[in-house]
Amino acid sequence: MGIYNLVSAFGILFFIGFLFLFSRNRRRVSIRVIIWGMALQVAFAFFVFLLPAGTKLFLFLNDVTMKVIDSSFEGTRFLFGRLAVTPGEKESLGFILAFQALPSIIFFAALMELLYHIGIMERIIGLFARIFVKVMGLSGAESLCASAQIFLGIESNLTVRPYLKEMTRSELLVVLTTGMATIASSVLGFYTIILAGIFPTVAGHLISASILSAPAAIMASKIVIPETGQPLTLGKVVHVEYHKASNAIEAIINGSMAGVRMVVGIGALLIAFIGLTALVDTGLMALSRLLSSVLHAGIDITLHNLLSYLFYPFTLAMGVPVEDAPAIARIIGERIIETEVKSYQDLSILVKAGKIVSGRSIVIATYALCGFAHIPSLAIFVGGTSGIVPERTKDIAVLGLWALLASNVACLITGAIAGIFYTGGGGMLFGR
Repeated sequence: MGIYNLVSAFGILFFIGFLFLFSRNRRRVSIRVIIWGMALQVAFAFFVFLLPAGTKLFLFLNDVTMKVIDSSFEGTRFLFGRLAVTPGEKESLGFILAFQALPSIIFFAALMELLYHIGIMERIIGLFARIFVKVMGLSGAESLCASAQIFLGIESNLTVRPYLKEMTRSELLVVLTTGMATIASSVLGFYTIILAGIFPTVAGHLISASILSAPAAIMASKIVIPETGQPLTLGKVVHVEYHKASNAIEAIINGSMAGVRMVVGIGALLIAFIGLTALVDTGLMALSRLLSSVLHAGIDITLHNLLSYLFYPFTLAMGVPVEDAPAIARIIGERIIETEVKSYQDLSILVKAGKIVSGRSIVIATYALCGFAHIPSLAIFVGGTSGIVPERTKDIAVLGLWALLASNVACLITGAIAGIFYTGGGGMLFGR
């Protein structure tokens, strides 16, 4: 174990301590949740990074995902022609996000809905839910929703719709935080397409990161707002409450339409928030020029710079090498306002430009960015959950900001876990 692995290990203690600073009731924080939250992450990371069987399993999942992505390209090339031809292939026009990556969301959404219809996803979600109930002492409703968030996204809240009205504030925070700290399977191919050029086995790592972030998000939630009430489903395993399609064709149609809505939503958010960020930066640059002329000093104030300074100590705490820390801090910081899509794109660009050189930095950043922990997503999760249970709108609106904090720290903890077990060389990083 090298020095940076130890830094990552101590970084987790730093992140837990940071969460305690914001805890609403430190005396009621469950030590059991913290211990088992960390134990589940460490055990799973050990399985993925160090055990040959685990590594082979996730390399297999990576290969399967890449084959599925190749299949999805057939539809996009038929529809968009040369615009959908990926870089490196004949007649490619270069990487075009809207025509090469975003359409994969529609395909994956349809595939996930089909897998759910035939019962595969339901069994996997149920397995994770039982683990969370038994070892972490959670309620069945929050465990089921947290498990579903790993695979389904915002629609996971529908799996526990009958229980949302009576959930405690702590349970509701778990619902929001796990949703924002993980990714939906429907966007797995999307991120893989963006990163595959710099990270050949990234699909396996994205699956691993989303699973790791679930117990981290639960732990972060229970530190910020510990359970002080009596959940209705405490210690009980509850079953999925989710409308199933009547047949496979309907499932594919429903998934495709949901994918279209997601593509439109992601595109709209990218246009709006990247544009607004540029507008704010224009004002900050004008202020910088004014201050520079008054103070006779070179001052460069931008939103990205401010966020990179804010996240720099957290980036170091994850175990990112010092030479890459400024660039990684900037990428992680911009995720807050511009979504993980822009951050993953910038990560790919910087690696290709030689501005991020360490494989360790790439792995940690990939894990830390694997979540919807940003302001655009906050609006989606708060609005979506309030729409399902309008009686709890006031609580959900207040808990949204706590979920943004907890989900970001949960993602940083996941990055640190990857940092502990990353040893360089071959392994999953290079597909050997």
